[in-house]
Amino acid sequence: MMKKVLFIFIFNLIITTLIYCQEKGQTRILLVIEPVISWMKSDYQGITSKGALPGYNFGVKIDHFWGDNYAFATGITVNTCGGKLDYPDTNSDKNIQTYRLKHIEIPLGLRLRSGDLHRTNIYGRFGLSPQVNIKATDNNDVSLEDEIRLFDLGYHLGGGIEYSLGGRNALIFGLIFNNGFVDITKKTGYEDKTILNRLTFEFGFIF
Repeated sequence: MMKKVLFIFIFNLIITTLIYCQEKGQTRILLVIEPVISWMKSDYQGITSKGALPGYNFGVKIDHFWGDNYAFATGITVNTCGGKLDYPDTNSDKNIQTYRLKHIEIPLGLRLRSGDLHRTNIYGRFGLSPQVNIKATDNNDVSLEDEIRLFDLGYHLGGGIEYSLGGRNALIFGLIFNNGFVDITKKTGYEDKTILNRLTFEFGFIF
């Protein structure tokens, strides 16, 4: 129930933000579809990471410029991610815990953009990556919501290029690294901190 309320709140928030930004001008809306590679890492010596999982990220991002080359960047995306962990009480690959997660993310950061270089711009972006978990399962689609915390927070850092199609329209191609810095698990019996890391291949269309 709480997740449904949060989803409705976040959806209304982003719609309000989109309307506000369009009215104020100097704003770009980016439609993104992004392949993701993610993995989980624990600080507990006996818990080891057993590989990464492929996923995807899609949604809209917003750049609100206050200068030619500087913008506040936000938006809303849905991302699927996760990882595999081997806990101390497991003794075979069949018992390795796989986490398949789905989050709603609202990135908050800055986008820095170069001047025009033959219809191409180079950009860099960095900031925070708060997100809310809306689904957590294992490989057999069994719910793991009791083992995953509702909120996650990390930072993102990356960059890429924009290729102008004329006017305000452009294509973007980039690579973004997301590093978690809060514990996302609450598995009983372990006093550890497990973070979620993601490598995102950014593809998008600018309106």
